Amino acid sequence: MYKKIDNSKSFVQREKDVLELWKDKKIEEKSFKENGDGKYFTFYDGPPTANGKPHIGHVLTRSMKDLIPRYKAMQGYKVLRKAGWDTHGLPVELEVEKSLGISGKPQIEDYGVENFIKKCKDSVFTYVSQWRKMSDRIGFWVDMDNPYVTYHNDYIESEWWALKEIWKKGLLYKGHKVVPYCPRCGTALSSHEVSQGYKDVKETSIYVKFKLKNKNKYMLAWTTTPWTLPNNMALAVNENYDYVEVLNKGEHLILAEALLNKLEDEYRILKKFKGTELVGLDYEPMFNFVSFKGRAHYVIHADYVTLTDGTGIVHTAPAFGEDDSKSCKKYDIPMTNSVDTQGRFKEEVTPWKGIFVKNAEPKIIEYLKEKGILYKTEKFTHSYPFCWRCDTPLLYYPRDTWFIKMSSVRDELVRNTNNTNWYPDNIRTGRFGNFVGGVIDWGLSRERYWGTPLPIWECECGHKECIGSIEELREKGINVPENIELHKPYIDEIKLKCPKCGREMKRSSDVIDCWFDSGSMPFAQHHYPFENKELFKQNFPAQFISEAVDQTRGWFYTLMAISTVLFDRSPFENCLVLGHVLDKHGIKMSKHKGNVLSPEVVLENEGADATRWYFYTESAPWLPSRFYEEAVQDSQRKFLGTLWNVYSFYVLYADLDNFNPLNYRDFVSKNVMDKWIISRLNSLIRETEDHLDNYRITQAAQNIGDFVDQLSNWYVRRNRTRFWGSHLTEDKIGAYVTLYKVLNTLVLIAAPFVPFMTEEIYQNLVVNLDKDAPESVHLCKWPKYDESAVDENLERDMDEAYKIVKLGRSARNTANIKNRQPLSEMLVSVNTLPDYYGKIIKDELNIKNIEFNADLSKYVDFNIKPNLPVLGKKYGKLIPQIRKKISSMDQVKLAKKINDNETVKINIENTEIELTSDNLLITMEGREGFAFAGEGSRGIILETTITEELKEEGDLREILSKVQNMRKESGFEVSDKINLYVSGSGKLEAVVKKFESRIKKETLSLNIVYNTDKKYSECDINGEKFNIAMEVAK
Repeated sequence: MYKKIDNSKSFVQREKDVLELWKDKKIEEKSFKENGDGKYFTFYDGPPTANGKPHIGHVLTRSMKDLIPRYKAMQGYKVLRKAGWDTHGLPVELEVEKSLGISGKPQIEDYGVENFIKKCKDSVFTYVSQWRKMSDRIGFWVDMDNPYVTYHNDYIESEWWALKEIWKKGLLYKGHKVVPYCPRCGTALSSHEVSQGYKDVKETSIYVKFKLKNKNKYMLAWTTTPWTLPNNMALAVNENYDYVEVLNKGEHLILAEALLNKLEDEYRILKKFKGTELVGLDYEPMFNFVSFKGRAHYVIHADYVTLTDGTGIVHTAPAFGEDDSKSCKKYDIPMTNSVDTQGRFKEEVTPWKGIFVKNAEPKIIEYLKEKGILYKTEKFTHSYPFCWRCDTPLLYYPRDTWFIKMSSVRDELVRNTNNTNWYPDNIRTGRFGNFVGGVIDWGLSRERYWGTPLPIWECECGHKECIGSIEELREKGINVPENIELHKPYIDEIKLKCPKCGREMKRSSDVIDCWFDSGSMPFAQHHYPFENKELFKQNFPAQFISEAVDQTRGWFYTLMAISTVLFDRSPFENCLVLGHVLDKHGIKMSKHKGNVLSPEVVLENEGADATRWYFYTESAPWLPSRFYEEAVQDSQRKFLGTLWNVYSFYVLYADLDNFNPLNYRDFVSKNVMDKWIISRLNSLIRETEDHLDNYRITQAAQNIGDFVDQLSNWYVRRNRTRFWGSHLTEDKIGAYVTLYKVLNTLVLIAAPFVPFMTEEIYQNLVVNLDKDAPESVHLCKWPKYDESAVDENLERDMDEAYKIVKLGRSARNTANIKNRQPLSEMLVSVNTLPDYYGKIIKDELNIKNIEFNADLSKYVDFNIKPNLPVLGKKYGKLIPQIRKKISSMDQVKLAKKINDNETVKINIENTEIELTSDNLLITMEGREGFAFAGEGSRGIILETTITEELKEEGDLREILSKVQNMRKESGFEVSDKINLYVSGSGKLEAVVKKFESRIKKETLSLNIVYNTDKKYSECDINGEKFNIAMEVAK
């Protein structure tokens, strides 16, 4: 009836078989079409770049992103799972440069922009087969056959529409600003890109002397960027601070009084004054490489001058700092720039011309030293921005750049951030919230090639046009080709006729930040507003997105920014932020450290289900995950192995009895254990729904894991003898029906988490028996919660019994006494349980007698504390005194009263406070010499004296265990009858003779033969040698 389980197959091989099943029956495609009439649940898939290989971090993100859509589809929602590819930008260009053996924009121009663009387009799907293979292998179901692709014309046209809307709102403007700039890539970067590339670096800062004009006095300034000194145009002070003139090393130096500790050697203060006295003073320029018009090289006031570092005097080069630029503009001080677009000094800087500015710094410092201008140098470590793609140090550099005026929608951004559910919430109040709260204008344009073209045309007369569609381009453009491709160089060939002066308008040569591409996916994936208007409205905003924490200043931000500007709302309702994947030692994985674990290795060795389950349960999703194969193997053993063993147990015995549960659909078991596990099952349905609806993935998974543990180590363990009976009694039917129902429902609950094993079990237990059942577990509906089947009292009592048993096992382990050795008595601190549970506990722990509500004071020490969430809420400020009062009381007497459900009253500052079991936490610690185990207010003590009678019974149980194991190891069928042979110990033979009938019954032995000539296996029975042999009876 059931397919026999081949235990020689590994879980990995079974998963590959399931993949073939899904492929043959097109299960994934069918799942996408499920719930056609259902309400939409929208999930946005953040687009990866397909010209890079997937790594283990992508296994984490795809495991998390797969779970919720699967669950929602089972609940009847129509879930669009559209894959996407991020195809533009520097990542692609840099890979193509590398493949062509060229570097930098001049060489790209020499190679030919059109040829370069074609290479970029050809390269974007280099690793798409690896992405598909990895996604399929882990069971990540998204529609990869119909993805959105950011370089497609339809996608770009939607972005043009968005930019036109931003233009119409007056939020798209061109500005000449000092911006973060990558000299290697030759383009400006946005603030969210810069935030992704900071590194701690050790550099040299310098203290330099600027001589005041016509005076033998020096302003002492500090800078961390010596390369900017050739373009120094001002010195900034804060007019509100106190400054001093000192005599130091024979020179008159001026600096802030609060920073006198920066001086070397002894000094004498000659004069003290406010910064206002310095403002306006002229000083001699340090270099004269550049001529300029206007006044410069004098002291100005700036609020950003602080007393945290340096000297209170700031060197100011308006070409290389945003604050510097603003301050100099305020004072009409001109800007000079002696650095070219590749970050090298221009010809005019004769000593260091052609040298990359950061490399020139040691030479500049040596020059200053020779000239006697250098006061001192200091090594310091600070966080410096590097290009997030090519790893070049960024410079702050003046460029003409197009900006989106995000600063004007700062309040709306903050509001939309606060209206979104973030997991964890401290992303909202911290990392992301702080970023949007201090948002600056988005530097949109890029001086590159492969990207969405900025749709702005400019005329020499000053008129500008923003084009919002291909149709508008055809209307206003001159000779626009029918199939125009919206990329450089083709789009640059299109000219517009200026409506103001009649001359030709040329497109701004820039492309846009590729992060604008990915941030536009909510509407651009549907070619909105040109198509699919209703589809977009039904799927905006998304109910769920999830990516790694670094996307807080990447995709999460651009989604939020664009949506706020266009639609005045957050584009997603729930954002699950994921931590990074680390190695087993908690170190970030990297190639040069040699600690990278590839997805292929772990998926091939441990499998997808084990990997997924590890990520779900190892820690909260937003915390870093220590990932290594041994941990995944442990996860596989604990959960998947346990679930598989329960399933195998059912199939083994149900097949022997030819039991078909479909013939007993209406059968209701009256057995208490059956009622309990069905109640727990329904509670699990409700709890899992609650956890997943609130994105508590770890809690949901751990709860399922706890249930499987109870199913195996409590329900099946307690009920296995019911399956062994030779006749199909009502009690046996109840056991079969119950376990079948539990397994059938459990695979539905666990299907979103471990899609492969649940499919394998479902195929054998359901599809194999019921030809009308859905052909895959992933086409089934979520199980319905049956409130009538839930008995909270039963669950509570059984849970208490289970916890007591676990404590008993722990105490046995501590005392080094096997569970097969009977003991006379156990003392339990908790109140009495119904007799039924007492019998279970005695049976499980092999105990003759249990005393509930026992006084453990002779065996343990009590520690009693206030339950802060309860008492603290009511008596917050009195808690220290309450704690002190409790600790001064007799802990044993107080614990006994509280455990007896008595109320104890205390008086603190004329306030009467009642102490109860609800507002106190009682813990116990066993004294030395006793077999104790405790958890919270629950504790047990074992009587460890073993009488001869108990020892004899322990030997019997050990013999039974050895015989059962030998049956299994010999490959006997469960139903095989045997002849049993024993010899080698008169004492143990006497035990066998005394309990012969019981041994025969439990081991299916027809005959037990003593001391005959056989090939025996020597066994250790509690330290005594005993020979055992067996054969199938004929």
